[in-house]
Amino acid sequence: MKKTLPDSIVVTGHPDHALLSSLATEILARAGGAQALEASFPAMLRQCIDDVIMTPKTGRRSYDELEKTEKTYIGTRVEIELRAMLGLSKGKLDTVILGHDVDIKHTMGSNWMIPSEALGHPCILVAADEARAMCYLGLIVARPDYLTLGQNRDAKKSVSAAGFANILWLLRGQNYPPNFWRTVPGEAIGRIFAGRSGNQRMTTLFREVQDVPISRDVVAAVAQQQDFMRRIRSDKGRGARDHLAREGIVLLSGQYDAPLIAALGLPHCTGSEFISHSVTSEKEVALAAQHGICVDVIS
Repeated sequence: MKKTLPDSIVVTGHPDHALLSSLATEILARAGGAQALEASFPAMLRQCIDDVIMTPKTGRRSYDELEKTEKTYIGTRVEIELRAMLGLSKGKLDTVILGHDVDIKHTMGSNWMIPSEALGHPCILVAADEARAMCYLGLIVARPDYLTLGQNRDAKKSVSAAGFANILWLLRGQNYPPNFWRTVPGEAIGRIFAGRSGNQRMTTLFREVQDVPISRDVVAAVAQQQDFMRRIRSDKGRGARDHLAREGIVLLSGQYDAPLIAALGLPHCTGSEFISHSVTSEKEVALAAQHGICVDVIS
């Protein structure tokens, strides 16, 4: 998305204010409020993109490595997931809100392609900026005055430079989770997926990536097994947690080990995240023991 966006002029007196404001209010209500939307929308986008990249199966680490058809499918996936998240039904266009046919457009670039059938109708604009890990959610009425004069081979037009001011933003430059695998060196990824068993891959994951919250989805992708949570737990000295403890590394759960995570000064983890940490002193060994976790300290 463009780094500099004009301020929205969709305020009282603007011809689209009443319509877009009512749609925005309905979307926020269906999402459970502004805070709920800020939490659920970025996570939904991240999942849609990562499910197509499929790093564990393909070795690809970014959107740029996808085939053209896969990039197109992300837009379809976002449309489907957004309808499900907001409890919306399909309409003549992509959905119906308060009796209005609404198109849903998604981009990973800096603009949207508006089809001729959406002209005169409100559109939900979705954008994901992978480079800056930011996302956007806005509303616009697809009026010809807001669109470019030129069009592509499919007779689709983009929002013009001046037209951007006619977007009513629900989320603008909202942070969203970066693609986890883009933060991991390629050599480390190779070592992680070289493991022949779920335990080996899991142990290597938490050895290579420490002091960083790792989501349940990443854990499942690395384990590549139905009972992937078993790889996290101690398992009579054979589990990933057991192997790491012998190396002086604690493997902690945001759900069960939150007090120890805080005591060690590690980043906050949600209940569905995990984090590993190499203990560096007898004090940290004692802290772990106080919370029921035994770990060797490596000198």
